[in-house]
Amino acid sequence: MKLEKITKTRRSYEDACGTAHALDLIGERWALLVMRELMLGPRRFSDLRESLPGVSANVLTQRLEGLEQAGVVRRRKLPPPAPAQIYELTEWGLDAEPVILALGRWGARSPLQDPDLPLSAVGMALSFRAMFLPERAIGTQLTLGLETPRDRFTLQVSNGRIAIERGGSGAADAVIAGEPGEIAGFVYGLAAGDPLGEGRVTISGDRTAVDRFRGMVSLPPLAC
Repeated sequence: MKLEKITKTRRSYEDACGTAHALDLIGERWALLVMRELMLGPRRFSDLRESLPGVSANVLTQRLEGLEQAGVVRRRKLPPPAPAQIYELTEWGLDAEPVILALGRWGARSPLQDPDLPLSAVGMALSFRAMFLPERAIGTQLTLGLETPRDRFTLQVSNGRIAIERGGSGAADAVIAGEPGEIAGFVYGLAAGDPLGEGRVTISGDRTAVDRFRGMVSLPPLAC
């Protein structure tokens, strides 16, 4: 069987617990971050390298191959006129989203986390989903665009639910633009100085819609 081959060619915890087996499959360094970057849609190898600048091409290739063997990721080629090879999560791989969001919320409680470290565009977008407070959005309908130098996302809030997808989907109440870390710092109220006045973050459209959304997300209290 395929999974028998995987566990023989990798280090294994040799433990029947589902948590241990999950770590056998996706516990290697960078594996979960590769999955995070694929949560909002397929990416090319070059896209993943750009979003994860700390990983070498060799290690990224190994992680993608391992995740593909485990049935978490698959490769496919886009048809002409852009016949690029892309990587995407399988349906089972996408099922790990609640785990990744929960890890994000748990890790955000650490007093050792440094919010000034680099943040990918997908990491920014998923953080809003992780830190969303449904009870603050009951009866609310709004659509925001999130624009970074290399990505655009559409964020929709509808009566206590949040959805985020890559790309644009027509008109938005407002668009927030800037580097991912600057946008996240502004939304969470962590930005130093005045990101709007200094031009590090720009808002076009209805500023009140942005303010309403900022009231719907909140970082958890620190553990210590």
